[in-house]
Amino acid sequence: MKMFFSVLIAVSVPVAALAQPQANCARLAKLEVPGAPLEITRAEWIPAGVMEGRGGMPRAALPAHCRVEGVLDKRTGVGGKSYGIGFAISLPENWAGQLLQMGGGGLNGSVATPIGGQNAGDKPALARGYAVVSTDSGHKGTGAFDGSFMQDQQAVLDFQYVAIGRTAALARQIVEAYYQKPPAHSYYVGCSTGGREAMLTTQRYPLYFDGVVSGAPAQRTGLSNLADRTVAVALNRIAPKDAEGRPVPGGALSDGDRKAIVAKLLEVCDGRDGVKDGMIFDPLGCGFDPAMLACKGPKADGCLSPGQVGAIQKGFAGPKDSRGNQVYPGFFFDTGITATEGIPGLLSGGNSPVGPRTPPVDQDVDKEAAAARGNPGSQIGDSSSWTNLSSFFGHGGKLIFFHGVSDPWFSAKDTIDYYDRMAAANGGAEKVMDSSRLFLSPGMGHCGGGAAALDNFDMLTAISDWVEKGVAPASVNATGRAFPGRSRPLCAYPAHAQYKGQGDPEDAANYECRR
Repeated sequence: MKMFFSVLIAVSVPVAALAQPQANCARLAKLEVPGAPLEITRAEWIPAGVMEGRGGMPRAALPAHCRVEGVLDKRTGVGGKSYGIGFAISLPENWAGQLLQMGGGGLNGSVATPIGGQNAGDKPALARGYAVVSTDSGHKGTGAFDGSFMQDQQAVLDFQYVAIGRTAALARQIVEAYYQKPPAHSYYVGCSTGGREAMLTTQRYPLYFDGVVSGAPAQRTGLSNLADRTVAVALNRIAPKDAEGRPVPGGALSDGDRKAIVAKLLEVCDGRDGVKDGMIFDPLGCGFDPAMLACKGPKADGCLSPGQVGAIQKGFAGPKDSRGNQVYPGFFFDTGITATEGIPGLLSGGNSPVGPRTPPVDQDVDKEAAAARGNPGSQIGDSSSWTNLSSFFGHGGKLIFFHGVSDPWFSAKDTIDYYDRMAAANGGAEKVMDSSRLFLSPGMGHCGGGAAALDNFDMLTAISDWVEKGVAPASVNATGRAFPGRSRPLCAYPAHAQYKGQGDPEDAANYECRR
C-alpha cells in the first residue's frame, strides 16, 4: 500500500496544525490535486451529535468532523449529460489513524452519508474515529437500479471498477492534507454491489487496502438472475393457470405447503448443532430433500405432490445447460426460503429482486447464460474469475467474506465456490486461512434481515483486529432483533457453531466451532 501511494502527487494546499479544526476544514474547499480535475462543493464542520438508527444501523453518537463533498473527473458525456465521480468524506476531530471506504449498492448513482455503519455492529466506523469515504461510482441515478448511465462508456468503466481506485487515491490525499500524515491502515467494507467492489479491490488494486470485507458479493448478477428464473419457471410449470392461461404467481405452493416444507427442514437439520432453536447452523451438513414430504397417496395438507417435489428439487439444484454443465450453483434449503418481507424467499411467490416473478414456463438456459456471460459490462466488472491474490496477501492484506444462507438473490453457494477456487489458487485452504475467511449467516437474507436470523455482527472489528493485532477471527458473534437475548458465533467456513452441551444455549460463549 505505501509503495503505491508514495508515487501519488501531493496536494497543493498547505494545512496548518489541527489547533483550529473548523478553519482547517474550510481550507479544504480550495483543495487542488494537480492532474486530477477536482471540484469541492462542500467543506463544512459538523458538530458532534447523535445519528438516529436507520437502514438497519443502530443509533450512534458521532464525533465532530469535517465533511468534504465534491466531484472528481467532472465531464460532459453522452447526450450532454454531466458525469463525474461524486464523493463525500468525513474527517473526525479525534482521528484514530484509519481510513474506511464504503461500498455501494444496486447500480449506485448516489453518494451515501460517509459513516461506515455497514456490518460494524453497534458502532459505525466514524464513531470509532475512522475517516470514512463514500462514492456514487461516477454517475447520478434516479433510483437504485437506474441503468441509463450505461450509454456512456466512461460511466460504465467508472461504475464497474475505475471509481473504486480513483476514490481511494483521492481520499488518501485528502486525509494527508487534513491531518498532515497518511492513514496507518486502510479498509474497504461493502455488501452486494459493495461486496463485488470489495472483491475488485483485492484483485485490481491489491496494494491499496490492508483489510477488505466482502458481503454477499454481486459477482455474477446475470447468472444469479438466471438462477432465480430457474426456480420460478420450475414452479410456474406446475402452478394453476389464470383465465388467460398464465401461471398464477405463487400458486404452485399453498401457505400450508410452505409451512410444511420449513417444518420438515427444521426437523431434519435444526438440531445438528446440538440445539433445536429454529436456526440451521450446519447448512453444509443439512440433508433435507423435498422428497421427504412426498404424499403417500393423493395430495393433502402437510405433504407434496410429485410435481411439487420435482419442481423444488430442480429449482434449488440450480440451472444447467443442455450438456448438463452447472451454470450457477443452486441454493441452500434454509429457513428464509419462504420469507415474505424484504426480498422474498425463493418459494414465496412474491416479486424477485429485479421485478415480478418470471411468468413463462420455459427457459433456454444456454441462451440466457451466453447473454449473461457475454455482457460487456459484466465482463469488465467481473470479480468471479480472478483468483490470484498473491500481491494482496503478499503485503499482509486480509480478506473477510460473509453471506446470508437464505439470500434469494446471490447464492451463498456461489461465494463458497469462489472462496474454494481462490484458496486453491493461493496455496490451498489451510494456507489461505492465514489471509482470508468466510462466514455464513443462517436464516439471513440479502445483506441482512430474516425472520429467523442473527444479522447484527461486527466485521469491522474482526478485520481491524486481524490487520492491526494479528488476531485471526475463528468466529464472529452475531445477535439480531429476530431473537432478543440470543447470541451465536458465526464460524469460519467450513466450520459451524456447535453447542458444547452445557450452559445457557442462548449464549454464544457456550458454543464452539466444529468441522
